[in-house]
Amino acid sequence: MAYTTTAELKAYMNITSSADDTQLGNAVTRAQALVDSFTHRTFEAAADTTRTYTPLLFNDGGDLMDYDTLYLSADLFSLTSITNGDGNSVTLGNVVLLPSNVKPAYGIKIKRGINLEWNYLVSPENAISVVGRFAYTTTAPADIVAATLRIAAYLYRQREGTPDSDRAILSADGMVLASPQIPKDIYTLLRPYVRRSI
Repeated sequence: MAYTTTAELKAYMNITSSADDTQLGNAVTRAQALVDSFTHRTFEAAADTTRTYTPLLFNDGGDLMDYDTLYLSADLFSLTSITNGDGNSVTLGNVVLLPSNVKPAYGIKIKRGINLEWNYLVSPENAISVVGRFAYTTTAPADIVAATLRIAAYLYRQREGTPDSDRAILSADGMVLASPQIPKDIYTLLRPYVRRSI
């Protein structure tokens, strides 16, 4: 899925011609990749995906924060199923997502008093399977859409600049035609969404 579309970018930039639709679409794709790279997140999930985890403590090369808590390598917006390392399904009522009552989740904790542990049979590497929507949310927030549009517009305009330009390009009458870097207000939009590792 895309945080924005070529049609939305054209409307944002007041472009009516379809002559550059391929370039505009490429700008949208690159802008979304830049947003994800800067924030260390994905902001939409249209379908479930599966990720695997190793039931060993961090110090032993695994994904366990402690013996009860599995750390997720990506945001989890909704959980569908878990298969423990021994091949058994984990009843979702026996676990809680962390943080409690806030999405997205960064971990899955076994509830206290439950006779369950993260385990494996033969090899621990990638023994646990978690199925769900791995994203910040299922639909990109308005700030992310705005930042993606702004970056895509910037990237599209940059195509006419020289790749080694280190300053703004000026027209004959002194108007700035291209900025040498991504507009700073975009960082203001993105900074609150940056994913911090624990």
